[in-house]
Amino acid sequence: MTASTAGPTTALTAALRRTFPDERIRTTGPGYESARALWNGAVTARPSVIACCSSPADVQAGVRAAREAGVPLSVRGGGHGWSGNALAEGGLTLDLTGMRQVEVDPRTRTARVAGGASAADVAGAAQAYGLVAVTGTAGAVGMAGLALGGGYGPLSGRFGLAVDSVLSVDIVLADGSLVTADAGHESDLFWAVRGAGGNFGAVTGMRLRLHQIPALLSGMVIYPAAQADPVLAALADHLPAGGPDELTVQTGFTAGPDGTPVLFAAPTWCGEAEAGERAIAPLTRLGDPLATQTGPVTLAGMLAGIDAAFPSGRHVEITTRTLTGLTPAVRGALTAGGNTLTSPLSALSLHSLHGAATRVPAADTAFGNRTPHLMTEIIATWEPDDPTPATHRTWAHETSRALAPHALPGGYANLLPPDATDQITHAYGANGARLLGVKRRYDPDAVFRAIPLPEPPHPGP
Repeated sequence: MTASTAGPTTALTAALRRTFPDERIRTTGPGYESARALWNGAVTARPSVIACCSSPADVQAGVRAAREAGVPLSVRGGGHGWSGNALAEGGLTLDLTGMRQVEVDPRTRTARVAGGASAADVAGAAQAYGLVAVTGTAGAVGMAGLALGGGYGPLSGRFGLAVDSVLSVDIVLADGSLVTADAGHESDLFWAVRGAGGNFGAVTGMRLRLHQIPALLSGMVIYPAAQADPVLAALADHLPAGGPDELTVQTGFTAGPDGTPVLFAAPTWCGEAEAGERAIAPLTRLGDPLATQTGPVTLAGMLAGIDAAFPSGRHVEITTRTLTGLTPAVRGALTAGGNTLTSPLSALSLHSLHGAATRVPAADTAFGNRTPHLMTEIIATWEPDDPTPATHRTWAHETSRALAPHALPGGYANLLPPDATDQITHAYGANGARLLGVKRRYDPDAVFRAIPLPEPPHPGP
């Protein structure tokens, strides 16, 4: 601890001790390092204090303590945000991973979800009642961060984005008060958090709509990278807007078992089983596949598979672009990026926004883009002892730049780092001005910085 931080840290820990037992106030040692470790092992930020919360009252006390001590504040849910916003460098991080309760009401098909619950926690709890939750593709992701930032996933065509299943949010504001925001209470706040995430307070819980489906079919079809252009051209009939709502197709490039690039198509069907088999079958005949495996699955099993492929602790850099279709120029840029993977752990993935997700009016939530599109996730991944991290980062950014002329302005805010100012300016589309107004009302001192917001316009001379 340096002399410059000793004063604030001492005041902070003293304030926290009025509520927290000593073992849940971590400043050093194995417990601190465990709480500081994120999914992206490349994040080096070190909070002065990590407070492990077990209730909304703990979160309230933590927010007040940070304000009293005048230190930066962050909230850690799943810790899956690649840019490291979960950690407050030199400040206080509120660790919500001890708040993972999920309570399902099968009668109303809803779930009450604590702020630290993961997507896997929610999917598993819903599955026990024959229900599904709208999640992303990975289970380890914090459900609050995923859903309130948008949440593209395998069920989005039929049920919308994860954010579209959020019915209410419990949130601790910058003054330490706890409010519940829904369509009838704090409606401006409820609008804003559905797309701009925890930029207005610390989310301690949500109420989510769950869904019932006849069957869930999914799998993977692998094609040689040499067939990428004709396969992608054939997929253009399905992505982003083609096909039934029940069918959502994720596609992209990854490394095959021998490390060479391959193209994948990952269809998911959530409807009647026989219709699903007919809908998926054409995707296995887009070229000459190297491997095909599709069939009945559980959502929990799908999420676990992605977690196994992208485990915690590796180093990660992600860029993102929003594409309206698979034009020849887009296919060329994607194929070039896929064929030049610098790490066998990296991937290039396209998530389709179509169907029900496009029928939510753009003004209904802060999430900015409801037109059919492909959210492109360019994921550079390498082991911590890899001696060439710059090579992998360069691949991600060069691939992003190659796609930029063919992309819409902006990007998916959940994946944008704070320095991606050009994209952040447009990330919320026409909702940006209203969003900043809500920010000024609920968090005028910018205490919370969960995911990037556009900068307010500079005043005139």
